[in-house]
Amino acid sequence: MNALTADLLEFLDNSPCNFLAVKNLSDKLDAAGFEKLDMRDAWDIKTGGRYYVTKNNSAIFAFVAGAGSPETGYRIICAHSDSPGFRIKPNAEMTCSGNVLKLNTEVYGGPILYTWFDRPLSIAGRVILRGASALEPETRLIRFTRPLLTIPHLAIHYNRSVNEGNPLSKQRDMLPVMAILNDKSESNGYLLNLVATELGVNTSDILDFDLTLYDTTPASLFGVGNEFISAGRIDDLEMAHCAASALIGSLTNPTECTATRVMAIFDNEETGSGTKQGAASPVLKTILQRINRALGGNDETFSRAVASSFMISADNGHAIHPNYESKQDPTNHPVLGGGPVIKINANCKYMTDAESAAVFRAICEEAEVPVQTFVNHSDVAGGSTLGNILTSQIDLRGVDMGAPQWAMHSCRETAAVADHLYIIRAFTRFYSM
Repeated sequence: MNALTADLLEFLDNSPCNFLAVKNLSDKLDAAGFEKLDMRDAWDIKTGGRYYVTKNNSAIFAFVAGAGSPETGYRIICAHSDSPGFRIKPNAEMTCSGNVLKLNTEVYGGPILYTWFDRPLSIAGRVILRGASALEPETRLIRFTRPLLTIPHLAIHYNRSVNEGNPLSKQRDMLPVMAILNDKSESNGYLLNLVATELGVNTSDILDFDLTLYDTTPASLFGVGNEFISAGRIDDLEMAHCAASALIGSLTNPTECTATRVMAIFDNEETGSGTKQGAASPVLKTILQRINRALGGNDETFSRAVASSFMISADNGHAIHPNYESKQDPTNHPVLGGGPVIKINANCKYMTDAESAAVFRAICEEAEVPVQTFVNHSDVAGGSTLGNILTSQIDLRGVDMGAPQWAMHSCRETAAVADHLYIIRAFTRFYSM
């Protein structure tokens, strides 16, 4: 197995939620000699220096300060850390007949609900503990590695028409089962006790949490030639892995890059990006402005730098499905293994235009990477992406693209090994220009 492919599978397995994805990206950057900055501190940035900053423990922004003047510009690749799924509500314990304990959850984003049934699930996220002051609580990440829950499907004997269509209630049908209790009274504080034991703290120290369900089945390759990737959260952790791999890989290029190389991994794309750590916030603009000032620039040089910049908005796209070819646009059929897809929409749901698409095609040509085009079927509405949202904050030139995949937003998605390697090559070339 290719080392980059093995690293992707390990990254997917170790990143069951946004917080752990950012922690794992931070570890990769630390190992590559990047220095962690704090938004509250003054930044002492040197030409050629490697730096990163996190936001909310769920978004991460890394950069290599360019060798050029402040107005030289930025080479930006952005992706997102979150995936559709289930978040655990406060006071989540619910008991039912037989003293069976289940948890009250809320759907996050737009998952394909029925793909979550009858899987070995567990819990990951962050826990907020009492800190030195009320304004400075302590954050601890948590991941239960063994299966703790499942969402049991109703037997076909109770719903004979299940295969003809099965409308689901998010509140009734999608609640995970956790334990069989000796007595219903045991449910009081059951989850907090479990979390406290795992972290080695007192339950009284836990102030709040952000906890997510995840499928414990490991990521794997399949196909006669091991050409396919099967995993949860391929959308969009695959692109986050590509961006980090390329940024770190570009450091070995003997050619000095005059532009500042930036990797921006946002959170909450699946819910509209409207948070302080999302693409609709000014966080990236703020970071770019601070880099500009730290390198001796001002408002004028920042405006010139933005005008000279290019951004790749990396969020996976839809490959043509072998069982549903009619769902795809009649003349644009991106396939697994055929290379990255440029995403185009006449109603400007993507930031791509002819000029930016041409730039990305040229980058791929230089990297000897094939490229494909994705356009929605005209009877099917498409969603917006990070790139389109970011342009409301910064007037960047850029392209929307991603790896082709099947079953987007399923608990288990499919992509191609070849596309992952192609995109790392293209991204590395982009960062080296």
